[in-house]
Amino acid sequence: MSQNVYVQGAGMIKFGKYPERKIDDLGAEAGFLALDDAGLSIKDVEAMYCGNLLEANNSPGQRILKQMGPTGIPVVNTTNACASGATAFREAMIAIKAGLYDICLVVGVEQMGSGMLGGGKPDTIYTEGVMGTGSMPGIFAEAGSVHSAKYGTTFEQFAKVAVKNHQHAVKNPLARYQMETPLDVVTQSEMIAFPNTKLMCSANVDGAAATILVSEKKAKALGMSRSVKICASALTSDPFTDHSLTLWDFNTCTRHAADQAYAQAGIGPEDLSLVELHDCFGTAELLHYENLRLCDEGEAGRFIDEGHSWAGGKCPVNLSGGLLSKGHPVGATGVANIYEVVQHLRGEAGDRQCANPKYGLTHVIGLGSACAVHILQAPE
Repeated sequence: MSQNVYVQGAGMIKFGKYPERKIDDLGAEAGFLALDDAGLSIKDVEAMYCGNLLEANNSPGQRILKQMGPTGIPVVNTTNACASGATAFREAMIAIKAGLYDICLVVGVEQMGSGMLGGGKPDTIYTEGVMGTGSMPGIFAEAGSVHSAKYGTTFEQFAKVAVKNHQHAVKNPLARYQMETPLDVVTQSEMIAFPNTKLMCSANVDGAAATILVSEKKAKALGMSRSVKICASALTSDPFTDHSLTLWDFNTCTRHAADQAYAQAGIGPEDLSLVELHDCFGTAELLHYENLRLCDEGEAGRFIDEGHSWAGGKCPVNLSGGLLSKGHPVGATGVANIYEVVQHLRGEAGDRQCANPKYGLTHVIGLGSACAVHILQAPE
């Protein structure tokens, strides 16, 4: 599987709440945006891959294709927790690398409803209060508290993630929230699970994003001035660790995925121009600085204090506003992260454009399930 694969088109709808619409409509809109961006039609697509979590048993990909034009092509639905969309992207890439297709459509889509993910009574042993918590805010609060105990990371450093990402989102017209939140506003907002306040929790939204992947042969035929090369694709699950006996461990699978991706791309973290990572909570982003090797162990607090992950820093993180401000429609998030990096690598990100980008990394993690890391390269 040696041939290169390129992102030829990318599209994304504005994330928000769409109670009057269905995922069929949301996914089709994003799909048409990606096709238009690539200069193609649905008749050109040879296979479709759809990432979705909450309606995975209801053939979301087939429903979206019916809206776009039922051409009889194969449709593959992927569900992999928060990594569902990134997994669909990876599967499409693999199919093209294998020589099965030259043009694939990838759609990530979700309608979230309301309430909190995680928690509740499991099917087997009830671990709440015995082995930590099953609620997402609690899990990432625990992880942040462990980091604080070990390295002295402060509440204010975690809170700066929200300050930064909300500030970045002001320049992203597709983000759910476009408002600045100064540090005192973040720290004084409702406490959800210390050290994560409400403004340090990802936004619960509906959304869809899509990409058109093509073989190198097809990219050359279409013109490669805007073709973004996929340099690496890594997908991991949680390995056994001593830590995972008592607390959820989302660090190890991210580190494994990052190391695999860097090896595939033949670059290191110092070569990255920007990163879109899974900031489901303020604590998560700081820990992922270290997991993705953007800084040394225990240095995440200093990394954000010194401005390295802010717009204009040495490795800007979540210029889109991230999950905290852009929003987190689970099945769409992995593809939306790729959409954002593609815009920057093409020089088409508008007011939030990263300066002279060459490589961008995307990261998404489905807790207890999967971590996907992709590295993309700017058109040559």
